[in-house]
Order: sequence, then structure tokens, then C-alpha cells
Amino acid sequence: MGYRVVVAGATGNVGREMLNILAERQFPADEVVALASRKSLGTEISYGDKTLKTQDLEAFDFAGWDIALFAVGSEATKIYAPRAANAGCVVIDNSSLYRYDAQIPLIVPEVNPDAIEMVKNKNIIANPNCSTAQMMVALKPLHDRARIKRIVVSTYQSVSGAGKEGIDELWDQTKGLYVPGQEVDPSKFQKQIAFNVIPQIDVFMDDGSTKEEWKMVAETKKIMDKSIKVTATCVRVPVFVGHSEAINIEFAEFLDEDEARDILRQAPGVLVVDKREPGGYVTPVECVGDYATFVSRIRQDSTTENGLNLWCVSDNLRKGAALNAVQIAEILGNRILKKA
Repeated sequence: MGYRVVVAGATGNVGREMLNILAERQFPADEVVALASRKSLGTEISYGDKTLKTQDLEAFDFAGWDIALFAVGSEATKIYAPRAANAGCVVIDNSSLYRYDAQIPLIVPEVNPDAIEMVKNKNIIANPNCSTAQMMVALKPLHDRARIKRIVVSTYQSVSGAGKEGIDELWDQTKGLYVPGQEVDPSKFQKQIAFNVIPQIDVFMDDGSTKEEWKMVAETKKIMDKSIKVTATCVRVPVFVGHSEAINIEFAEFLDEDEARDILRQAPGVLVVDKREPGGYVTPVECVGDYATFVSRIRQDSTTENGLNLWCVSDNLRKGAALNAVQIAEILGNRILKKA
């Protein structure tokens, strides 16, 4: 017997990917329902070789459903996630709403799968921020070997991380630059994103960091190790899909770059592409549609005693959101629900 699965926010970029990945990975679902807001009621969505029509999230009864994958944003999640959880349906939430709740697990399956046991507290599991998720996949096996003390990370985040509006703004601005009279002013982003980079993602905080940067710090500590020091600079770049990160790591012990490369080649969810030649690395365009977190340009940092640098790329709609959520659902089924 399989599971009854809900995908809330099924018309958005992440919701559609959730349905795609459930089908691709042949998740043992006897029934899948797609939910959306009333303005999208009846929209047809692909699920494998089937077509689902969206139902109304506001009116939906979660009783009798096993797992709900939420991709609806924090405000809607605040209303509907407790409703689902109280009805006995386990919520796996992609918003930031529950990530920092000490009673709710924040999970990257390759890193801290045992945290799934905490689901019994509130029937809710949090999915991490997209930029944090890929970094944790790449760094956890290295942390296990040499213990990470400090991380300095600069991100290059695609516009799809800001949803469909972000994708549309990059597309429309790019076209507008070539057609006189059709210029598009910034709306979703703070400044022009076409042919530009913007060193702000989310709002500014009192210490001068942005909330996106704060998320990477807080989530790294919760998922991997609270003793790790993290400093981040998060930048939006004119790329449609795929987040990239330049990561500098300081370890408690010396870790040779060749050993690090070998460790990462064996690590779950990681694919190493690291040739010291032109093009011997992965860029965001090449990672789109793939499950892996790609690691390239692994090299010693000569400015510190126990340092490494690396380049990390992943499809933010997949590992950064939808894939991670489905992987959590797989662990939930295998360890907690045990129906299939």
C-alpha cells in the first residue's frame, strides 16, 4: 500500500518540480493531489504521464492524507500547515517559516537524516534554504573527516530563487534592452538584473547582512554543527536556474586537496568535476535538471594553515527545494510511516 500525497503550491516553479520528481523517483504514492489558490483553480499540471487539475487549498480536507509537500510561502503556510499537521498529515515545508523552530527538524537527507525522529513533535519538517542545502551536501563529508571551524561563502544565485516573477523580470529586461521603448524597470529586484549582479537577497538586518546571508549562518549551525563560524555574501545574478557558490573552508585538521577530492567523489549526492584545464568545471547552465550537487576547483588555500577552496553548483529548484523535499518524504516513509 502506497501513500496519499498532497502538493500545495502546485502551479509554482517548485511545486511543479515536486510533482516531476515524485514521478521520476517513482515515489510510492497511491494518490497525488495538486493544490493551489482559488485563482489557479482547475489549472492542469503534469504528474508523470498523468494530468492533474488543481484543487482549492483553502477548502481542502487533509484528513486521511499521509504527506503534504508545501511550496506556498510563509504566509499561506502559517495558515494551512498546522491544519494539515493537526489532521494527521505530515507537512514538509519549503518556506522559511519553521526552519528556526527548535521543535521542528531542518533536514538535508545526505547530512542529518536522523533528525527525522523529531517529526513526532509537531508533524512538520522544514526544508532548508536553497543556498544552504547544496553547501551542506558538499561540506558534510569534509566536516566528518577534518572538522570545519569556519566557512566563508559567496553565492551567485539565479533569479528562479525569487520565483516566476524573477524569471519573467530577467527575460523581459533582457529583451527590453534591445528593443527601444520596451525597457523594463526593476520590480521584483532592487535594481536592474539583466547584465548585472545585485548584492542583496531579502531584506537588510541591523548588522548589515541580508536575511539570506543570516539564513545560511543559522541553518548551517542547526543542520551540521552549531560551533561552525559562517560568513556569507549572497548575490543575485542574471542566470535563470542554478545557484553557484565559491566556498572557503578552514578546518581544525589539515586536509589535502587530493584527499578532499577523493572523499567528495564517494559522498552521496555529490558529483566531482574538477579538471585543471579550460572548461574543466561545472557551471549553472550544466546543472539544470540534475539531482547532483556538483563540486569543482578544489584547491588548497595557501593563506591559512588548514584551508581549502571549492566551487559548488546545483539546480536550486531541485536540490535546493523540490528534490530535497521528496528525499525527506522518502526517509519519512522508510523510517516513520512505513506504509509502502
